[in-house]
This record gives sequence, C-alpha cells and structure tokens, in this order.
Amino acid sequence: MREIIDEHIEIIRKLKDEEEVIKQAVDMMTDCVRSGGKILFCGNGGSAADAQHLAAELSGKFYIDRDPINAEALHVNTSYLTAVGNDMGFEKVFSRALKGKGKKGDVLVALSTSGTSKNVIAACKTAKELGMHVFSLCGANESVMKPYSDLLIAVDSDDTPRIQEAHILIGHIFCSEIEKNLFQK
Repeated sequence: MREIIDEHIEIIRKLKDEEEVIKQAVDMMTDCVRSGGKILFCGNGGSAADAQHLAAELSGKFYIDRDPINAEALHVNTSYLTAVGNDMGFEKVFSRALKGKGKKGDVLVALSTSGTSKNVIAACKTAKELGMHVFSLCGANESVMKPYSDLLIAVDSDDTPRIQEAHILIGHIFCSEIEKNLFQK
C-alpha cells in the first residue's frame, strides 16, 4: 500500500509542471462558455466515468450555486451508443455524436489512459474538422493524440489507476477555475 501511495504522490507532484497547460485549458473552456459554446467529453471505461463526472460538475455545480454550464459526456445515451456501435462500429460512437452536437468554438475534452483509444482519437479528429478546440488527457503515450489536440497533458505513468487519479485531479482543478472565472464576483 505504501508503494501505491508513494507512486500516486510522485505522479501528482509532477502535475505542477503542467500548470501552464491547465491554465490554458481553463481559459479555452471559459472563453467557449462565455461565447455560448459547450464542453463535450469522451472516454471509455474509467475515463467515461471521469468524463461523466466532470460534465456533471460543470452542468450541475462544483463549489458555487450558480447557473449550469453547457457540458455533456458523449456516452450517456446508451441507446445511441449501442445502436451506433452495433450498426456502424464502436470506433465511430463519439465522432458521430460530435457531428450532431459539436460546433465551431466548442471544446472536446478527450480522455484516454492509453492514449490509443481509436474512438477517442476519431473524436479528436472530427472535433478539429468541425473547428472545435481539443484538450486531451492521456497517460505517458501521447503520440497518437497529440496531432489532434490543441492542448494535451500526458500523465507520466503507464499505470491506469494512477493516470485516472491524475486526470480527475486535473478535471477538478479546471471545474473550480472555470466556475470562478464565470461566476465569482
């Protein structure tokens, strides 16, 4: 247990090096919302849970009792997800949803612990084609997502639970900062 805790602490400590990228992501998402845009999230498995969690923090409330922010995880409509996955292929579930929901100036937050999830990468490509901004969170393997990302944080680990712990911390930071930017006087 002590080894896991020490590894977690070291990975989180390294996030201090990503402070400027997190600030840029916060500014990008704040500007998007101010201009009437939305923040869309995608991920698989635990990353889908994190995507849904962060969308709920923004669309509900984080610290401040305030108006909702237009934010949604792309996988929450299970009928859509299973129909498109079955009929067109699972690789298209997020990119097809973006074609219906995304528009120029919106933000996609793409989560992939491996950095190689085909459906997440397809979503990043589609988002760029639509003129959306892309903020990607992945593990140490950033090479596939990087060309389709405006901003990317690659957590310095290949251990899925440690990567997800870092992603949720980054997500909570941007939820807090976006909320302050938009609603604190």
